[in-house]
Formats: sequence, C-alpha cells, structure tokens
Amino acid sequence: MIGSLGLLLIPIIARELHVEVATAQWLLTANLLVGAIATPIVGRLSDGVAAKRLLIVVLSLILVGSVVAATAASFPQLLIGRVLQGFSYSVIPVTITLLRRHEDTVRVPGGISALSVTAATGVGIGYPITGIIAASFDFRFAFWFAAIFVATALTVVAVVVPNNNSPATKRGAFDYGGAILLSVGLGSLVLGVSEGPNQGWTSPWTIGLFILTVTALAVWVFVELRSSHPLIRLGVLRHTDVLLANGTALGLGSAMYIGLSVVSLVAQAPRQSGFGLALPLFWAGFVMLPLSLGSQLATRAARSLSRRISNTALLPIGAALVTASNGFMLIGHTQLWDILVGMFLFGLGIGTTFAAMPTLISRSVAVAELGSTVSFNQVLRTIGGSLGSAVAGAILAATTTGGGGVSNTGISTAFGVSAGACLLVFVGLLVHDITSRGRGRSL
Repeated sequence: MIGSLGLLLIPIIARELHVEVATAQWLLTANLLVGAIATPIVGRLSDGVAAKRLLIVVLSLILVGSVVAATAASFPQLLIGRVLQGFSYSVIPVTITLLRRHEDTVRVPGGISALSVTAATGVGIGYPITGIIAASFDFRFAFWFAAIFVATALTVVAVVVPNNNSPATKRGAFDYGGAILLSVGLGSLVLGVSEGPNQGWTSPWTIGLFILTVTALAVWVFVELRSSHPLIRLGVLRHTDVLLANGTALGLGSAMYIGLSVVSLVAQAPRQSGFGLALPLFWAGFVMLPLSLGSQLATRAARSLSRRISNTALLPIGAALVTASNGFMLIGHTQLWDILVGMFLFGLGIGTTFAAMPTLISRSVAVAELGSTVSFNQVLRTIGGSLGSAVAGAILAATTTGGGGVSNTGISTAFGVSAGACLLVFVGLLVHDITSRGRGRSL
C-alpha cells in the first residue's frame, strides 16, 4: 500500500512543490531503488536469530519515512521520506522467514501464499485510498495515513510475534562485499531502466549505468561462488522450483506494471481522447480495487487447489489468467466495466502465481536460506515492475497523437505487449509442467 502512494500523487506534488513532473518521478524511482537494494540485504539478515528485531527496525525506518514525507515543506524532504519508505519492499521476506520459523508445518504453505499476495492486494487498496485523500485533502494526509498504518503494525509485531534464540538458525559472518556489489548492480539496473525514457536509451548516462550493472553483477557472482557465507547461495537458485519461481516473478512482474501504468491513464483520460473514462481523481483509484479482490480470492482458491494439484501447475493457470485479462482489455477498454472485469481477472492471475512462487521456494531451500532466497524473488518482481513501467512509457511516447497526447493506439499496443509477454510466460510454464509430468511417469 505504501509503495503505491506515489503514482497518483505525482502531478499534485509537482504542482504544489513547484517542481517538474520529471523531477517528481524521482519519488517513484528512489523508492524502487532503495527497495531493490534493501530487500536482498534485509532478507539475508532475517535468516539470523534476530528476525523479529530486524522487522521492528525496518518498520521503524518506514514509520520515520512516512512522518518525514507527511511533514514535508520541500521536495528534498519529501524525497528523503520516500527513500525511507522504500524499505517496505523488504518486509515480505522477513515475515515469511518468521512464519516458517514459528508456525505449525501444516499451516506454513497457506501462510506463505497469503503473505506473498499482500503485495498485489496492497496496490489495489492503496490506489483508491490515495485517490480519496488526494481529492479531498492535502497530499500529505496520504503519508500521515501510512504513518498511522505502520505504527499499528509495529505494535502488533512487538506484542504478538515471538522471539527466537534458536542456535539452529544462527548464520555466519555477513557478506559485506557481496552486499555492496549486489547493491551497485541492482541499483544501477533499476536506475537505468527507470530513467532510460527520460535520459534516452542511447545516452551515455543510460549506457554507462547498464555497463556498470553487468560489471558489478558479474563480479558479484564471482565473489559469491567463492564465499563461505554468501549473501545469496547461487547454487540454491539453480534448483528447478526456485528457477521457475524467479522466471515467473520477472516476467509477470513486468506485465503487471505495464497493465497498471496503462489502466491509470485510461481511468483519468478525457472522453475526447477516444479511450478515456474521464473519472475524477476521487474515483480513479477505485479501478484498482478489483485487483485486490481478485488476488485475495485467488489466494484462498490456490490453497484449496494445492491439495489436489502441485504449485508448479498453479503457475501456468495464473499466467493464463493474466494473459486473458490483458487480452480482454486489449479488445475493449473504453467502458468502465471493461477495466473492472479486466483488473479482476488480473488480480486472479497475479494472486495465483504470487501465492505459488514462495511456496515452491520454501519447499526447496533450508530454513536458514529462506529469507535470502525469497528476497531475491521479491527483487526480481521489483525489477520486473521497473522494466514494465519503462516499456509502457516507451510505447506511449512512441505512439502519441498529433498534439503530443497519449493515443488509443498506444494504449492498445501496451495491452498487446503485456498480453504477449504473459503468453510467453504461460507457454514456458505449461511446457515445463507437461514435460515434468512426463518425466515423473517415466520414472
């Protein structure tokens, strides 16, 4: 929810704090940047004995960031607040680690599925809340809402979550070299993808960032393979289930943000554009609400289905639903019901896949490696989201109308590209599921 606060508020913030819209976009870029860097580090730290204390520290940083943003009198202060709020991306791996450590074994798969889907559910709830607050009050009220929400979470964690001092979960020395290299690699990648549309994809700035990404990640792999206590055990990532979950996270993460970027524009664009719904800001966020409903229903359905079919089989089902939702909105997106039905199908698909991915990972790795492995999956979703947003921006920029506005061709193309990407993920997952069943029968 906190991560989604920035998007609808950017035009208002740019106007009220007297900055360019391109400058205000840094509220999203910086938030994603910190999320990509913090998530693998926090995930690895959560594999140690102090996971509860770590969660309290992370929530405290998000709370401070929310208060800083809520009291912002200038853009730099607001940006600092959004940077601290970027730690919200790292919460899910810590909570999954705590769940697996303290909950009964039977309840772990369902709990992990529920926690994983909260990312999609939060986006669907965050948009309408942001729209209501931004249309009715000063934009700072959205960040006060976030502060109150995080304060309640802190209280619940402090009171309810048990402590753990089990020697079985102790980790070795922290891999500072690996953390720095991965931070540089992921940070430059997210920065390059996010700022590429503004700086130009062939500009020295963008090309330099991508060269830095490749160099830093190559050195990181070299260092990790030789470390006795790596930040992420790369051998674990080669496990079939983990590889499958990570590939799905990257592919569907990209498709999800292409769809979200376009739907936001469709909701608020004027009728004369040929595709816009002309919804006022107060109501525009509500088009995302079906995403939350669909993702929550999908989580419950996935738990029931997982007793009859494997989590591996759930992944292509989810990808098929996301493909269908994009195809549906490609055919029709000029009526409100088109978007609402499309977003509900989108939520069903994302909810099904997001619920299955961490469960696949958790059954393939030891408790001591769960936090770091799940966090890497979360990072891939974040990177996929950055790629998706950049792709959507590039498509819309390349298909503008004569007056420089967004065209219906651009909207349709974006939905088509998203549907095509989801279709490729679906085909890959389906082929894997069929071939793996074939190998199982032959054995």
